[in-house]
Amino acid sequence: MEHPLGLSPGKIVAVHLNYRSRAAERGRVPAVPSYFLKPSSSLSWSGRPVVRPAGCELLAFEGEIAIVIGERAHRVPPETALDHVAGYTAANDFGVYDFKHADLGSNLRAKGQDGFTPVGPLILRDADPAKLWLRTYVNGELAQEACTDELLFGFDLLIADLSRVMTLEPGDLVLAGTPAGSTVVQPGDVVEVELEGAGRLRNEVVADTRELAAWGVQPKVTDEARAAAYGSARPAERETVTLTGKAASPQGASPIAPDTDAALRSVSTATLSSQLRKRGIDHHFIEGVRPARPDLRMVGVARTLRYLPLREDVFAEIGGGMNAQKRTVEEIRPGEVLVIEARGEHGAGTLGDILALRALRRGAAGVVTDGGLRDSPSFASLDLPSYYGVPHAAVLGRRHVPMDSQVPVSCGGVLVMPGDVLVGDAEGVVVIPPALVDEIARDAARQEDEERFIYERVAEGESVDGLYPMNARWRETYEQTRREK
Repeated sequence: MEHPLGLSPGKIVAVHLNYRSRAAERGRVPAVPSYFLKPSSSLSWSGRPVVRPAGCELLAFEGEIAIVIGERAHRVPPETALDHVAGYTAANDFGVYDFKHADLGSNLRAKGQDGFTPVGPLILRDADPAKLWLRTYVNGELAQEACTDELLFGFDLLIADLSRVMTLEPGDLVLAGTPAGSTVVQPGDVVEVELEGAGRLRNEVVADTRELAAWGVQPKVTDEARAAAYGSARPAERETVTLTGKAASPQGASPIAPDTDAALRSVSTATLSSQLRKRGIDHHFIEGVRPARPDLRMVGVARTLRYLPLREDVFAEIGGGMNAQKRTVEEIRPGEVLVIEARGEHGAGTLGDILALRALRRGAAGVVTDGGLRDSPSFASLDLPSYYGVPHAAVLGRRHVPMDSQVPVSCGGVLVMPGDVLVGDAEGVVVIPPALVDEIARDAARQEDEERFIYERVAEGESVDGLYPMNARWRETYEQTRREK
């Protein structure tokens, strides 16, 4: 059947990693682009179902922008590469991770199956390729969102690079990579990819009712494949509750186990501090910050942002437009805390109310900066836990250059790694290594239960001698009280 856009590519070339957010999610940033080929028989269109093969469970979407080649390109330089482009359209680079083991980087059976490259519904022409917005929705919920100004390798470089060693013919497609947020979908899910200005590509996932033939490689699921397929969304949490208290979609699941999350919300940072010290971690309390809303509790995982001292020429080059600050806000996932390293510099703001509101709308669990907070009075009415050093009316360009994100940072004298767990209350913020968070939450809840018992006895007039800490007699009384409850 002819494609509605009249597309009949001789080849479909796809880029492995090309968005900063996806590179951060995968934990590596390539120095040069790398590619794989998808057969033209994988081409599909909007409205056509995507079939998950029998025996498979890890079908994942990847919203992308497809570059449509309009003129033959052979050994073209980046300066003229875009002259060979007919336009841009939405694409979905579906892949079934159950077959990843079979072909490794080639992705032939994982991503080359019939119908695994839907493209459309319209071709966008005469657009600025550096300012295209891409969004992916799963069952109406936003799963991916990114602008092409965060690409590691621009469209011009991709075309020039490929044309060094192969000829790009009219009608060929180059899939330019996917941002963070790709995850597994199930039969019945509807995935839509929107290229702003070119409509939405819509495909429903269905299960193949035919058994897979017994010859050849068979589907295989490993822990590694499952982790790669789900990305930041853990399969056990697809139907759980996010850190913001809202129903979780697959792409917005909390990375903290529900029981641990509940425990962390029930205990004080003082108690958590005690548990961290017991485990030899003394440097965990972010110093010199205050809450904008002492009534709000914060639990989330760190997404880091680093500011370096102002140098005017560097700021002129990278500080404007969609700089590292704005890109990081646009990359925030539900349940994440934006942690800003400002070197304790109080001579400028590091974040204002507009970007804070945007972070909140993307599901952020909080903001922590050891620098200044701009528009600070507005934060009193914003339902976003925010901790900051000082209020300051000046913009960040007065003292800072927004440099990079998802790197280790220093905030309030504490080392914060991307993915660390942060808990905040009216007293302040503690940083917990993710490997310890489950046991610390459990033991902190137990510690507070004991301390409530001690507090009640002191309120009744008991002496703290032998009670705080509890001796054997009081420990027996406490355990008996717990059993009775």
